[in-house]
Amino acid sequence: MKEYRLFQDENVSDETTAISEKEYHAEMVFENIIAPNDRVSVMVYNQSSADSRQMTSMVSSRGGASSAMYAGRDETLGLLVTQEGTIRLPLIGRQKITGMTEDQAASFLITQYQKYLRNPYVTVEIMNQRIFVLGEVKDPGVVSVTNGMMNLVEALARSHDLTDYADRTNIKIIRGDLRSPEVRVVDLTEMSAIRLTSLFLKPNDIVYVQPRAMKGYNMAFKEIAPPFQLLSAMLQPFVNIVYLDNNLGK
Repeated sequence: MKEYRLFQDENVSDETTAISEKEYHAEMVFENIIAPNDRVSVMVYNQSSADSRQMTSMVSSRGGASSAMYAGRDETLGLLVTQEGTIRLPLIGRQKITGMTEDQAASFLITQYQKYLRNPYVTVEIMNQRIFVLGEVKDPGVVSVTNGMMNLVEALARSHDLTDYADRTNIKIIRGDLRSPEVRVVDLTEMSAIRLTSLFLKPNDIVYVQPRAMKGYNMAFKEIAPPFQLLSAMLQPFVNIVYLDNNLGK
């Protein structure tokens, strides 16, 4: 099975990772922080007057009208946050927004635009939040996080469920720096095990569903079967000759 399992580590236990109540509640209220290389949508509106409900769009960084029909999060939309943590916007120029939540960044940009606009209103949205789902799922790939947070069940549902070869007792969630990642093990077969852990995911988490041992046996059989089938096909004429010779000789 070593050929078919990823992220193997002798130091990582296969037992369900227990999460404390404090950690669990902290993950429930988690808000993503803007980081370098994120793509953000910044929308700026100006209110005509303090008592007016009319809002005029001043800045739109989401994309053009042709981008409105995209499926999921497009990696080319929005503004790319530089390695220095900045973006460039009309009127206010270069602004650093890393380390802020979407709401904090919006409030910060409102104060900057107030220097030029009477009643600005700003929205900020991180556009490239995603989860990576690999292994024994029917549709592995990148899953977009469209509502700020996601749990393991939703990520697997968007990947169209597990395959028959999936090890449902040993699903790994890999988080953080890949040189020193945090690895959690989740067992979906027992409610008692689910209660011990947390199913909440964070953007850029890797969900890996390991294959069961049966897949290794089946793959090994598929590899050795063709030579035996070829040998059987080659020997079949000789077997037929011997059979006919024995029967005709009688």
